[in-house]
Amino acid sequence: MIRLEVMPDHESASQRVADLIADQVQRNPVSVLGLATGGTPERTYAILSERVCSGALSLSQITTFNLDEYVGLSAEHPQSYHAYMRRHLFDVTDVRLEKTHLPDGAAVETGGHSGSRVCEAYERLIDEAGGIDWQLLGLGSNGHIGFNEPGSAGDSVTRIVELAEATIEANSRYFDSPDEVPRQAVTMGIGSIMNAKRIVLIATGAGKVNAVQQAVRGPMTPDLPASFLQRHPDVTFILDEAAASELESSR
Repeated sequence: MIRLEVMPDHESASQRVADLIADQVQRNPVSVLGLATGGTPERTYAILSERVCSGALSLSQITTFNLDEYVGLSAEHPQSYHAYMRRHLFDVTDVRLEKTHLPDGAAVETGGHSGSRVCEAYERLIDEAGGIDWQLLGLGSNGHIGFNEPGSAGDSVTRIVELAEATIEANSRYFDSPDEVPRQAVTMGIGSIMNAKRIVLIATGAGKVNAVQQAVRGPMTPDLPASFLQRHPDVTFILDEAAASELESSR
């Protein structure tokens, strides 16, 4: 059962997610947080940064694991998720960089064996940290979570994936041209995500209406990866009114 919280707009949804993260960290300062990237959580990270800078919150003891990273981009590449996290959270708060983790997309050799080693090492790091206490997710318009595209198995673990054309098109706004968007990524699997003790997904905007409706009300199916969240015991969707607009009519 997915719990729903519908907020008026993106700003209030972002504030709510920041409140939930702050509450988790204040209750357990050494929390292991799973983090997401993309346009949707940027405001949440900005709010957290403001609170750290004001002295209202400290993130100095947390450990973080990001969901994914592009294959072939170094941590220094401006469009890598390593760079995104430093820009939006790590470098503007008291997070300790040595306690942050992202998959090493630059170490993956297309067609080689290092990809499996990278993925296995990431799963092992999460296990050694005691698992993820609190996982933040975004939602792709095609229903992907992390980079688990349609067709992903519900028990999948961290692995190399081919990105869907819809995802490449959506992410091309961050690159100079669609041709520059990597075609592969390393992502936590759906099974990896489902191992988190608590999951919070934020989705805002009319472009997420269909994915939200199917994830919450539709059948659990690999065709809509977020639908597997229905079987998690502690998952909350934080939505704005635009993203939630079809839910009432589907009851």
